[in-house]
Amino acid sequence: MKYIFVTGGVVSSLGKGLAAAALGTLLQHRGLKVIMQKFDPYLNVDPGTMSPFQHGEVYVLSDGAETDLDLGHYERFTDCVLSRANNVTSGQVYETILAKERRGDYLGKTVQVIPHVTDEIKGRIQRLEKEQGGDVTITEIGGTTGDIEGLPFLEAIRQFQLEVGPENVVIMHVTLVPYIKAAGELKTKPSQQSIAKLREIGLQPHVLLCRTEKPLDLEVRQKLALFCNVPLHAVVEVRDVDHTIYELPLTLQHERLDDTICRLLRLETPPAEMNDWRRFVQRVISPKKRLKVAVVGKYIDLQDAYKSIYESLTHAGAANDCGIDILRIDSEDIQGHDPHKFLEPVAGILVPGGFGERGVEGKIAACRYAREQRLPYLGLCLGMQIACIEFARNVCGLKHANSTEFDESATDPVICLLENQREVRKKGASMRLGSWPTHIMPGTLAEKVYGARQITERHRHRYEYNMKYRELMEAKGFVIAGTSPDGRLAELVELRDHPWFLACQYHPEFLSKPNLPHPLFRGFIGACLANYE
Repeated sequence: MKYIFVTGGVVSSLGKGLAAAALGTLLQHRGLKVIMQKFDPYLNVDPGTMSPFQHGEVYVLSDGAETDLDLGHYERFTDCVLSRANNVTSGQVYETILAKERRGDYLGKTVQVIPHVTDEIKGRIQRLEKEQGGDVTITEIGGTTGDIEGLPFLEAIRQFQLEVGPENVVIMHVTLVPYIKAAGELKTKPSQQSIAKLREIGLQPHVLLCRTEKPLDLEVRQKLALFCNVPLHAVVEVRDVDHTIYELPLTLQHERLDDTICRLLRLETPPAEMNDWRRFVQRVISPKKRLKVAVVGKYIDLQDAYKSIYESLTHAGAANDCGIDILRIDSEDIQGHDPHKFLEPVAGILVPGGFGERGVEGKIAACRYAREQRLPYLGLCLGMQIACIEFARNVCGLKHANSTEFDESATDPVICLLENQREVRKKGASMRLGSWPTHIMPGTLAEKVYGARQITERHRHRYEYNMKYRELMEAKGFVIAGTSPDGRLAELVELRDHPWFLACQYHPEFLSKPNLPHPLFRGFIGACLANYE
């Protein structure tokens, strides 16, 4: 096993996760089996209880783990199917250590950062190798070099490198090389300081990924190589891509990053064959058609809150040779206003998930607009619950239909809490999480879209459709197109007299990939194109 550790310096948000994922793409295309892992230094056990405004999207894995959004990049850019072992937080590490201490596992010893915390971190790397196997493990360290909470992870890497042998480890440091407009120069000093801090901890990077607005000329590269103690060929320029993040593997291949990594790790592999990836990128950059799709959500101000949804729309657009212009609409803005002035220019409407009452009435108005104007509609999680409430109110005449999440005393609770959730008081990991099977009804639009009768999708929610209203609503044209295998839970709904209206209780965006778009997204964009034309 070979190991690559990705660290970052100077500032946060440099794109370590994307860099790690893009490198994983290149190594996988060289025939290597890649394992991806993220270390997050924060003390939360996982991001499941964190606000999207704080952390962005919570990415749910097949085994139900609520993880960092970078794991979404890992799964989209590679063939990895990740588990909770692939995302480690300081909270998890300390929780494990404290449980061991309470059991007496340490036999009365003083529990310390070294060796107990660092040993636990190293153990997480080793257990991942045993569980998932592979040729190369790429581990991203969250945060910025010098952050106090990240020091145990960097110390663990220092020890780990000695234990497995330096020939089996590469430290890849992502750093900022800012352009000072007044001076007209790129400045290397921030990177020098960042790497000096890393060396104080005992780590010497082998490769520098330099985030920069301007090209790195030879003189700047030589300066970075000299003062940061890395070979010239290991100073890699990483400018913002022009059109799409999926250009990044091609950019890094052009900089011969994968060649450098394989040389350092003594890996004998053929060059990465990226023709399929290049064709996908070309369809994203130069599509034959374009259309506008509305995403009506409550976290619109934050790009990362719906990261997987936006990427899934890109995948589906490329599959239809169509560019997607996303109209991001805050659902609170629609509330109390005519939705027509917000939604008139779009070819389709997508309502994503979310929690809490804020902005819900705006989502209901958007859903009603899609139903009445016969626009393609895709509802995800809360977007399905919204569709159920809207139909019950405006078609079935249940004017006070609602979810008990928003009104505990609702007279018509068409969405309600699961029986096994009623006594839950803790928020963390208490929802219906992870992969669950769905049985699709024959003759439905859903069956046509999926081309299958049995599917498995990832969930993250507490509330469900109330089956007591099924008979009434189906009599009016509502269709429960997919259920749990025992028929007790509604997983997928559609409308009988609508050209394309589908809403699901799960999160299909977690299963979409660049050259394998999710069927619901692909079908939605296809329907938008048909409606637009």
